[in-house]
Amino acid sequence: MPDGQPRGGPLEGEDAKLVTLARATRARTGAAQGAAVRDTDGRTYSAASVALPSLRLSALQVAVAMAVSSAAPGLEAAVVLSAGAEADPDGAAAVADLAPSAPVYAVDERGLLPG
Repeated sequence: MPDGQPRGGPLEGEDAKLVTLARATRARTGAAQGAAVRDTDGRTYSAASVALPSLRLSALQVAVAMAVSSAAPGLEAAVVLSAGAEADPDGAAAVADLAPSAPVYAVDERGLLPG
């Protein structure tokens, strides 16, 4: 598990704040996923998944796009929150484009890492 975060438990420190942002965004929009990223300047970006007939993006892809469009110099960490704590390979690839070593955490609706 990256950064020594506990398997099957909650994220800690600054990463726990990303969970709070992802959960709030998902709840507000009713989307399947919520995500949040933190850039190397400490700014955060949260987003929900987009499911339109002409456009489908994961929440993590949207959060990364928001960071890039705000001229983020890089990313420190990312969280994607969904019912089953599913991994988001496309979103993780977008994070890796900016920061290959940044951890990407998939958490469930309670904010817990898979056990």
